[in-house]
Amino acid sequence: MKKTSEKIIEVLLASSGFITILTTIGIIWVLISESWGFFAEVPLGKFLFDTQWTPLFSDKHYGILPLLTGTFLTTAIALLTALPLGIVIAVYLSEYADKKVRKALKPALEILAAVPTVVYGFFALTVVTPFLQTFIPGLSTFNALSAGIVMGIMIIPVISSLSEDALFAVPKSLREASYGMGATKFQTAFSVVVPAASSGILVSIILGIARAVGETMVVAIAAGQQPNLTLDPREGVETITAYIVQVSLGDVQHDSMEYKTIFAAGITLFLFTFLLNNVSYWIKKKYQERYE
Repeated sequence: MKKTSEKIIEVLLASSGFITILTTIGIIWVLISESWGFFAEVPLGKFLFDTQWTPLFSDKHYGILPLLTGTFLTTAIALLTALPLGIVIAVYLSEYADKKVRKALKPALEILAAVPTVVYGFFALTVVTPFLQTFIPGLSTFNALSAGIVMGIMIIPVISSLSEDALFAVPKSLREASYGMGATKFQTAFSVVVPAASSGILVSIILGIARAVGETMVVAIAAGQQPNLTLDPREGVETITAYIVQVSLGDVQHDSMEYKTIFAAGITLFLFTFLLNNVSYWIKKKYQERYE
């Protein structure tokens, strides 16, 4: 009976993994098959290097660069916002806060992750943007800066919670050895504990980047839907996810060239995140080898 139960559990676990693989293959197949018609009409060179993206206008251009720069710009601003705050919060919770404060503050911080993203979007548009306009000249109503900042606030729980878990898992013997060498608490935290937990912290950063790259509603509401090829955070931009939403919710005819662009944009986003994950995995592996 015991062997039968274990066999059933083993089959269920294997089936779960197999279903995950099939789902991934299905997503890849849909993206490739649906975007095939697009690339049959639009040369890959124009798609990658044309500086205009206007498939919904009469003068049609299919250059993905404006959407890529918009995605990169908002993600970079989000990381610049979330990374220092998330790491500092994680260090405080792990190294400085007592147990009662940690138990109360960590769940309260994670509530930010439960707020609907559409609320973050309207918060960026109606609160953050007017505030920034008071001291940043030339800041448009729809801009990458406010969208990126609010996205950074949104991913702080991801980075801080996972980083805190990695820091908390560092053996106490490392801390005690550092104190025994005369190091202060600050020196121990940032020179011993943080490097020792670097692989876990890196995982939190990877997940934060993935969360920011895949975010839709915040950028669709606060950054605007203007596919500008710019790195100026004061201007409005459009990300890949925002464009997909724009077309999917519009009146674009099914199987039209305009409709096929969402799959071309989708496969670009897939390849971008796939490359990012592989680079991040390689960096994580190097960190683990360094501190083992």
